[in-house]
Amino acid sequence: MQDQAVQPPEQVAEGEQKSKKQLQREKKEAEKAQKKQEHQKAQNAQEQQQQQQQVQEEDNCVGRYGDLNLIQSQERTNRKWIKVGDVDQTLVNQVILVRARIHNSRVKGKLAFLVLRENYNTIQVVAEKGEFASAKMLKFISGIPLESVVDIEALVKQPNKEILSCTQKVELEIRSIKVVSRSLPMLPFQIEDASRRITDFEDGVQEMKQEEPQIKQDKQEKQDKQDKNEKQQIQVMLKTRLDNRVIDLRTPAKQAIFRVQSGIGLLFREFLVENGFIEIHTPKLIGGTSEGGTNVFKLKYFNQDACLAQSPQLYKQMCLMADYDRVFEVAPVFRAENSNTHRHQCEFISMDIEMVIKEHFTELLDLMGDLCIYMFKGIEKRYQKEIEIISQQFPFEPFKIPEPVLKLTFEEGVKMLHEAGVNQDPNDDLDTTNEKTLGKLVREKYGTDFYILHRYPKKARPFYTMPCHDDPNYTLSYDFFMRGEEIVSGAQRVHDPELLIKQIKEKGIAVEPLKDYIDSFRYGAFPHGGCAFGLERVAFLYFNLKNIRNACMFPRDPVRLFP
Repeated sequence: MQDQAVQPPEQVAEGEQKSKKQLQREKKEAEKAQKKQEHQKAQNAQEQQQQQQQVQEEDNCVGRYGDLNLIQSQERTNRKWIKVGDVDQTLVNQVILVRARIHNSRVKGKLAFLVLRENYNTIQVVAEKGEFASAKMLKFISGIPLESVVDIEALVKQPNKEILSCTQKVELEIRSIKVVSRSLPMLPFQIEDASRRITDFEDGVQEMKQEEPQIKQDKQEKQDKQDKNEKQQIQVMLKTRLDNRVIDLRTPAKQAIFRVQSGIGLLFREFLVENGFIEIHTPKLIGGTSEGGTNVFKLKYFNQDACLAQSPQLYKQMCLMADYDRVFEVAPVFRAENSNTHRHQCEFISMDIEMVIKEHFTELLDLMGDLCIYMFKGIEKRYQKEIEIISQQFPFEPFKIPEPVLKLTFEEGVKMLHEAGVNQDPNDDLDTTNEKTLGKLVREKYGTDFYILHRYPKKARPFYTMPCHDDPNYTLSYDFFMRGEEIVSGAQRVHDPELLIKQIKEKGIAVEPLKDYIDSFRYGAFPHGGCAFGLERVAFLYFNLKNIRNACMFPRDPVRLFP
């Protein structure tokens, strides 16, 4: 048996010393782990206790907040929703139900402040922790994204201080809030940013200085300071607005613009119906051009060539020859003009009129002048609130129109331009610059933003325009102008088929596609005339919106086909 090696005393002592240190280290680690375990246990117990307390705590608002199920016409109740714009002092101390968007939201501590928006009307809503709002309810409110649609049941209250930031001067105290539809948290832009006062336009589309009316010095200084502040704030560019049109159309000014625009159409119809006109509906797919020229959208109609109607012109006249002596139409027309300007569109709403005359084309001019007065006075009378809202974002000077309407011949207009040192060929049409210059001269001389210019040169008018009896180089035609820009074009029409064919050929237009139109005058024809208003252009110029796209819901120009 082999003897075991005996370790020296020094090695034995060293080993015992390491063993003691190891034990001490392990003891400390064990104590540390135990303390950590006891701390975690205590923390878990505390959290469990808090959870038990939360469970035990009664939520007195259960069932009065949350997300509604998708509305699929499951039921119809007798509940009555009140529009935000109708909530006023007469409803104080009553509990009402409203459905609107969350325009603004702020929750801090035990208080929640909301601003609800419906159309262009806004109202302040408050919720305070207590009987009608629990902590959980306030937390729920804080998580609702802006622009979400909600149903709110609330008590109408008279606030202690006047509410300046909302259209409604009462406030709502929440009793319940249900989310009908949640918005995405990230919007393309904020409604408040898109609602700021428009001060500039760019390249004729976005940046163009606005002219402000002369006001007192102290008010001017205040306005200059406001302008400086607004320039430092976010301005939503027009392209961004049009790319996200649904959001932009929610702004108060756009809500007001298109309500007034609807009213313009209504006023137009009212006046004409009262004066014996009937509304017609004509084709927009046609086999030939309406106006002549090349600015037409061509397409295939099965195995035939067709185009989109530039106007209902030919059909209006044919209706008169069918003994409907006064007709009008409100409908889209299409122009393939590659013009990227502040006032041109490829599709717009044309308000067309055609009527028989007895002796003179001024019968039509006088009636159309009365129509314009009726429409513009009607806007002032019926849409004061909308006018005020629009002016907050698009400042404009009040529109001036005299009674009776000012009428000038084309020769008189050319003379005014010549006297002002402006070159203008008396046998050629006015260009945009000269139109605006003449508008300024007319306003300075006659104090009006609206006038009629008639007897245009023959080369500037379509083939169906009646020439003047005293000078065949001029025509019985006319344009109406607002703030120096054309809104109406019209004329007495040629009702003699042979003269019509002659003028069609002079314009270099094929006669054959117009055969049905020409033949309509071969069986007894009434002398007649008419005109057409551009609906968007009327609103655009009345409110000085600077760009016609601000008066068109979903514009169509050479570069925009969506949305």
